[in-house]
Amino acid sequence: MHKKHGVVKTSSQYNKSRSYIYLELNKYDGTIESLAEQSRRPHHHPNEHTEAEKELILRYVRRNPKIGIVDLWCKLREVGYTRCIESLFRVLKRMNKLPQPDEPRKKYIPKPYEQMTHPGERIQIDVKVVPKYCYPDLYKQGVRLFQYTAIDEYSRLRYLGAYEEQSTYSSADFLKKAVAYFKRKGINVECIQTDNGFEFTNRFSNSKRNLETLFEKTGRELGIKHKLIKPYTPRHNGKVERSHREDQKRFYSNHSFYSLADFGTQLAVYQNQSNSRL
Repeated sequence: MHKKHGVVKTSSQYNKSRSYIYLELNKYDGTIESLAEQSRRPHHHPNEHTEAEKELILRYVRRNPKIGIVDLWCKLREVGYTRCIESLFRVLKRMNKLPQPDEPRKKYIPKPYEQMTHPGERIQIDVKVVPKYCYPDLYKQGVRLFQYTAIDEYSRLRYLGAYEEQSTYSSADFLKKAVAYFKRKGINVECIQTDNGFEFTNRFSNSKRNLETLFEKTGRELGIKHKLIKPYTPRHNGKVERSHREDQKRFYSNHSFYSLADFGTQLAVYQNQSNSRL
């Protein structure tokens, strides 16, 4: 209509201002889609991030591609960044530099447990620290009590020992007594399995890594293979760990000791009771 009657007539006919008519004429490119309403959001803001701030953000993101937005914001604040964390999020999103979440870890699938085929094939050995409330008077005198445990993986037969120290000497002495005990029961010990404690091995010692402990030497002299579990995985010694948990509930929760000999006597009685439950 504006071509035939002009802009003034068109403005009066449709009750639109002339400026609006001229605006629509400038938008029109021959298609009806060009006349659709467009975003009126401004392309720039007087308080937007400067180029120097954007370059600072990009430099930190390039150096730390896995850094979280909170940690990134804290690091930027240390070097003079004054924007709030919401502004940082918006500018990262606009630059397509938001931290990407790590790939989910693969589900841990434990290996099938190796079943023993006969008694003595493997014996698990570990040490339990006796709770101090079981011997308060001795504890005040500086005495510490420890329970050594050896359990046959096939038959679950246990041998317990009472000691005042957790050392390679105590471990070697306990190994001799345990082997003799199992032999009296008709079980020939072929392999022993322990954790990586210094009472058993120097595997993680900085200065004695290649030095054989007395416990290892005793096992070698007895012709017994020594197997160490994977570090920080006590579940690999699960049978002896579970037995210690049961000892805590059934024995140490209601017994008191007045000397090492008294502790050994009560422990021997408890050992016979627990083995009789097998």
